[in-house]
Amino acid sequence: MRRVGSLPTLRDAYDLVVVGAGPAGMAAAAEGSRRGLITLLVDEASGLGGQIWRGLDLSSPSPWVRDGFALRAEVEAAAVDFAPSTSVWHLAPDLHLGLAQGETARLIAARHVILATGSIERPMPVPGWTLPGVMTVGAAQTLLKAQGLLPGGRTILVGSGPLIWQFAAQCLAGGRAPTLFLDTTPRANRRLALRHLAGFATSRYARAGLALVATVRRRVVRVAATEGIAIAREGGELTVAWGRGDARADLVLLHQGVVPNLQLALAAGCAVVWNPARAAFEPRTDDWGRTTVPGIAIAGDAGGIEGAEAAEARGRLAALGVLAAMGAIADGERDRAAQPWRRRLARARSGRAFLDALFLPDRRFRLPEEGTTLCRCEGVTAGAVREAIAAGAHSADRVKAMTRAGMGPCQGRMCLLPVIETLADARRVPPSTLAPWRIRSPVVPLPLAALATLPSAEAAEAAVVGY
Repeated sequence: MRRVGSLPTLRDAYDLVVVGAGPAGMAAAAEGSRRGLITLLVDEASGLGGQIWRGLDLSSPSPWVRDGFALRAEVEAAAVDFAPSTSVWHLAPDLHLGLAQGETARLIAARHVILATGSIERPMPVPGWTLPGVMTVGAAQTLLKAQGLLPGGRTILVGSGPLIWQFAAQCLAGGRAPTLFLDTTPRANRRLALRHLAGFATSRYARAGLALVATVRRRVVRVAATEGIAIAREGGELTVAWGRGDARADLVLLHQGVVPNLQLALAAGCAVVWNPARAAFEPRTDDWGRTTVPGIAIAGDAGGIEGAEAAEARGRLAALGVLAAMGAIADGERDRAAQPWRRRLARARSGRAFLDALFLPDRRFRLPEEGTTLCRCEGVTAGAVREAIAAGAHSADRVKAMTRAGMGPCQGRMCLLPVIETLADARRVPPSTLAPWRIRSPVVPLPLAALATLPSAEAAEAAVVGY
C-alpha cells in the first residue's frame, strides 16, 4: 500500500477508485488490486477501518476494532494507493471525481467506481435535540474507538437499535455505567419481529446479542416503550422528560438506527428506492452491487444496512463484478470466486429481517413536532416545512427551495428522511412515491483555497455546478 499524502502525486486515472476504507472498501480495494487493477482507496479519516473499525491504525487500538486486523494487513500488503484525510466532493456520471485534501483539490478519472461510504445515523428530531450536551450515540462511540473516551457524569441513553445496546455494554465494560436508558422501541414491533424469529435464532446475532442485552438489562436502569421525549436545558443541566417521568443529566445520547450514506450516489444520479421495512432510501443495485449508472457500484452498508461481515462480502463481490466487466477475469472465474463470499453473505444476512422489524423506529420519533427543529443547519422547524407543503411544496426539492431545509453544510444528510416522511404524512401518500432532493457538487464543504488549486476555470466551474 502506498499512502498518498499529497494529491498531486496521484495518477490522472485509475482502473478502480474505491470510496470509503471500512470493511467493504478495504475488501474491494484488496480484491481488485490483487487481480491487477490499478486501484485508489480514498477515505476522509486518517487511517483504515471506517466507522465500524475506527482507530484500527492506532498503536493501541480498542478491543472493539480488532476484527479488522486481517483485512487491514491484506490492504497494506496490496498494490493500492491509499489517500487518507481526503474528501470526495464530486462524482460525475462520466466517472470523473473531485478530491480534496486539506487546501488542495484534484480532479481524476476512473474506469470504475465502488462507493463504500457506509452508513450515517438516522436523525432523532425530538424537542431539544440541538441543545449543548445532546449528541448521538454514534458520535460517542467514535470518541471511544478513536480516543478511548467514555462519557462521564450522568449519561442518559435515548432511543432504539442494536448500536445503543452495544454502546451501553461498552460503557459498562469501561466502568462508566449509563445513568438511564430510555428505550423507545415500540412494543408492537415484537409481534412484527416474531415471524422472523426462526431466522434470527440460527443467526450469528442470536447468542452474542442476547448475552449483550441481558448484561445491559441487569446493570442499567431501563424504561421500556418510552414515549413523548423532550429535552430541556437550564444552566449547565439537562432534563429529559418522557410520558411517565423525567430525569436530569449532564449528557444525553440519542440514537434510532443507521441508514445508508447516499450522498455521492445521489450526486452521480444513481437510482434509489424506498425500503418500507427500514423506512429509508436504498440504492437500486444488482447482485454485483452495480447501480443504474454504468461504472458505479455500491458495496457495504451504503447499499443497505447489514453489518461488517456482510459489508466485506459485498465489497469482494463488487470488485469481482468490476474485474469481469473490465475483462480481467472471465465470467466463469468471477462466479467461482464469488461462491464463498455469497455463502458468507447469506450467513451474515441471516437474522437481519428480525432486527429490522424489531428496531424499526417509532414513527412518532421520525416525524418531528411542529416547533421542533427539523433542519439543524438552517434552523428550519417541522412547522415551517408543513407550511411550505400546504403552500404547494409537493416534492423534496420544492420544500428545499421554499424553506432552505437541506441547504446547509451537511447537504441534507440529517434532514432528508424527516422531510420525506413529513411530506408523505402531509400529502397522505406513501414515501415510496417521493424522490429525494437532488445533490449537487460540492457534496461536502470545499475550501475556496482548495478550489483555487484546480487547474482551470472550467474545472472550477465543474466544482460548483457539476458536470
